[in-house]
Amino acid sequence: MASGKYVFTSESVSMGHPDKLADRISDSVLDALLAQDPTSRVACETVVTTGLALIVGEITTKAIVNYADVVRKAIVDVGYTDDEWGINGNSCNVMVALDRQSPDIAMGVNDDSNKGKDIGAGDQGLMFGYACNDTPELMPLPIALAHRITNRLTEARFNKDVDWLRPDSKSQVSVVYDDFTPIGINNVVVSTQHAPTVTQQEIRDYVIEKIVKPCLPPKMITPEIVYHINPTGNFVVGGPHGDSGLTGRKIIVDTYGGWGRHGGGAFSGKDPTKVDRSAAYMARHVAKNIVASGLADRCEVQLAYAIGVSKPVSVRVDTQGSGKVDDAKICEVVQEFFDLTPRGIIEYLNLRRPIYTKTSAGGHFGRDEADFTWESTARARELAQAVKGGALAGA
Repeated sequence: MASGKYVFTSESVSMGHPDKLADRISDSVLDALLAQDPTSRVACETVVTTGLALIVGEITTKAIVNYADVVRKAIVDVGYTDDEWGINGNSCNVMVALDRQSPDIAMGVNDDSNKGKDIGAGDQGLMFGYACNDTPELMPLPIALAHRITNRLTEARFNKDVDWLRPDSKSQVSVVYDDFTPIGINNVVVSTQHAPTVTQQEIRDYVIEKIVKPCLPPKMITPEIVYHINPTGNFVVGGPHGDSGLTGRKIIVDTYGGWGRHGGGAFSGKDPTKVDRSAAYMARHVAKNIVASGLADRCEVQLAYAIGVSKPVSVRVDTQGSGKVDDAKICEVVQEFFDLTPRGIIEYLNLRRPIYTKTSAGGHFGRDEADFTWESTARARELAQAVKGGALAGA
């Protein structure tokens, strides 16, 4: 449990960051398959580097997809349309090395009504979900602010507010806490790829005044904040040309910025039978509804699964000392209130839809789009009544 004053830092990276570009390609492939065959089994990973995108993995589907076209569109949609930037979706080399899902894994995942077997987890593993009342979206403040900054940079680029912004960028925000209460901002770091024609002073002035400050809570904007804008002094070479990208390397950016724990499994390119993704979404949903219900100010939920087994092997609720009811009581009710099997999660959150490309940048949590069903707090009041002794209502 935190105590005293300290500084906590989280980062966000834009859709043009090489790792996020790889995530977007993987999720674009997933969406293309789910659009035709909602029961597709997909584990697609992407590598991007100068002039090349390579997709690998295991896919079993009835869909017929031109994978190269999907990859190229994903790259173009991010904004990589110029050979001078190191990768151009219209002209880059695309390599496809996909196989079918292992029959051993399929045997564990597939349901079999004749044998009374439900859909099993696609792998063993542990997943965490977190929520706190730092922000209206119930996310930790450092990652929420970092995402706002990178999202605003991306918006400015697409709107052509200036003509020198390029797709690759990242932000980092350090928040001062007193126990669990955010009380200030220590420093902000922003690195943004740019055209060679702009000066670093122009970049600094624009980013601080037009990008960063509008994203910060007004009461926390003080002269003491230190701004590090393009601290290397130049960022012309970026994206896959500056650094190779790989699906799943930004799992902390995707979740809670390091504030909440992470089970280690990446999300992008995986269909919802993969509990790395679906159970992490469900754990966030459970934690968020617990906080939204007023049962706790912050909450971490852990779920764990065995491959081929439907029910989680463990469920844990930790309100980090902020619970209004005993954690064990909340955990007991959660297991009755929510169906935590893969089938239950998939149906409850309506996950067999082509909704995943948009998750690949800006974080998977703290979003208010309708497709992000795991962010709904519609069950919060009902959950609070159940925990406090009302009738349990099945999910």
